[in-house]
Amino acid sequence: MNNRIILFGLCLMTFSLNAQYDGQGEDEISRFRPGFMWFYTGVRPAKTEKTRKYDRLIFDLTYNDWTGDNNPFENRGPSIGLNTNLIFDIPLTKGNTVSIGIGVAHQYINIRHDNKFLVDDFAKTTVYSPKDSFDVFRKSTLSGNNFSIPIELRFHKESWKHFKIHLGGKIGYQANLLSKQVSNINGHRVLNKRFGFPDENKLTYSAHVRLGFRNFALFGSYNFNTLFSNKSSTQLNLLQMGLSISLY
Repeated sequence: MNNRIILFGLCLMTFSLNAQYDGQGEDEISRFRPGFMWFYTGVRPAKTEKTRKYDRLIFDLTYNDWTGDNNPFENRGPSIGLNTNLIFDIPLTKGNTVSIGIGVAHQYINIRHDNKFLVDDFAKTTVYSPKDSFDVFRKSTLSGNNFSIPIELRFHKESWKHFKIHLGGKIGYQANLLSKQVSNINGHRVLNKRFGFPDENKLTYSAHVRLGFRNFALFGSYNFNTLFSNKSSTQLNLLQMGLSISLY
C-alpha cells in the first residue's frame, strides 16, 4: 500500500513539473524562469512580487553579407556568424510589457565572397575586385570580431509565452578583420592571410530588430558606417539576417 502511495505521489510531482504555465498568478513557480535555464533563479529564491525578466542571454545565428557598392546575396555561401548578447532587462511597466535592454555583446562574422581585396597601404585604400583569370586562389573569405554595447526598446505580452519585438542599436569596436585566400599550388594547399586593412573602421554603429515568440525570434541588423573609411575605397555596409535564441 505504501509503495502505491509513493508511486502516486511521484506521478503527481511529474505532472506538476511538466504542466504548462502562463506566467500569471502568485502560485506559479515558473514565472521567474524563462528560457532554456528554466530551473535557475540564482543563489536565493525569487520573491513573489518581483517582476519577471526575459531575454538576458541571447545568441544570434546569422547569415552575413554586405550592401553599398556591391549588392547583397551575390556572394558565395556559407557566410555564417554568431552574436553573443548578455543584456540586463529593465522593466518599465508593472507586467514588464515594455522594457529597456542594455548590456555587452560580441559579434563574429564570416563572409565567403571568392573575390579579392586590392589594398594600397601607401594611399590607405581598399578596393573590392572580382577574381580574374590570373588569380590562382579558389576560395576567399573575410572574417572579424566586434565588441559592442547594445541598447534595446522591448515590447512583449505579459505571459511568458509571449509575442515580442525588440528595436535596438549597437555602438561597437571592430577588434580585427581577417582576409584569407586558399589556393592549390602543385597539389599543395596554400593559405594566404592578411590581418587588418589600412582604412578599416574601428568604430561601428548599427541598428537591429528581433521579431518572434517566446525564446525564438527572427533577427536583422544593418551597419550604418562602412567597413572601410577612405572615400576612395569600396563602400560596403555589413548586413546580418538570422535566428535569435534566448536561453535565459
